[in-house]
Parts: sequence; C-alpha cells; structure tokens
Amino acid sequence: MDNGASSYRRFLAGDREGLAEIVREYSDGLILYINSIVQNICVSEEIAEDVFVEIALKKHKYSEKSSFKTWLYAVARYTAIDCIKRHSRISDIPVDEMYELSDETNIEKSYIKDEQKKQLRKAISSLPPDYSQVLYLVYFEDFSYSEAARIMRKSERQIKNLVYRAKQSLKTELEKEGFVYEEL
Repeated sequence: MDNGASSYRRFLAGDREGLAEIVREYSDGLILYINSIVQNICVSEEIAEDVFVEIALKKHKYSEKSSFKTWLYAVARYTAIDCIKRHSRISDIPVDEMYELSDETNIEKSYIKDEQKKQLRKAISSLPPDYSQVLYLVYFEDFSYSEAARIMRKSERQIKNLVYRAKQSLKTELEKEGFVYEEL
C-alpha cells in the first residue's frame, strides 16, 4: 500500500475498503500524534475519528506533493488545533496513566522498561508543544525533517533547530529526574 495514496484513490473512486485500509494503517499513530498536541488520549481518539470522517465526507484532494502519511498528519494537526480553539479547556490526563504494556517473559525487565517509557513520555509531555510534536513526528513516526516541516508548517531549517532544542530540553528534563536515556 504505497503509503496510503493508492487506498485513498480507490476510496475516492468508490471503493469503501480503501478508507478502511487507511483507518487500520494509520489510526494508532495518528492518535498518538494528536495526543502530543492536545495532551488527552480520549480527545485524541475523538479527533482522529473526526479526521477520518472529514476525509470520507469532504473527500479532500490529495495533491501528492508529499507522502500520503504526511498529508494525513497535516490534516490531523489542523483538526486538532481547531479543536483546541473551540474548546479552551483541555483535561490533563497524561498518556502514561492509560498506557499499559505487559511482557510475560521477564516481569522485572518489563517493569523497568515501562517505568523508563513513562518517564520519557512524562518528560516529553512537559516540553513545549512544538518540541513534543517534532520529537514525536521525527522519532516515533519516522517522518523526515521535510515531512515534519510540511506537517507543522515550518521550514526544514526550523525543524532541525526544533529537534536540536527539543532533544536538549528533553535531556535536561530527564536529568532532573535522574534518568539518562541512551538514544539522546
């Protein structure tokens, strides 16, 4: 599925399965990205649904100037920002309270990993919104700098600077908690 574009074209041509493929492929990542903007997993799920409903009903034109995933995440960003503007109040339920992983093979190792992930997510969520968004896009969703720039409506140079400053800020935040993350 060439990054969703062929599924979207099939959907626009009348094949409903194309939209179902897009939802299956992108919903989880889209929800987590939106959560980096709104800081509420329940609201993020609702916004992701709104994004899929919007592209289904309005049948936006995908110009293929960027990858389909980049285009979809940009639509999600605009939808999330509109939601924030409409609702000035957003709940402060952190993702790590709702996010549980289990590893039956080694409970202690799994617990330590979970705690590290919670610390990392908590530190990322405490960063300014642009920092948490750019880190999520580049490191969790593997977008290139140019794709992240399109999604966030910034230049590639601004994205490089944001990534650098976000990593420094994240490192500082993690060191305050006595945690050193190896991949920084």
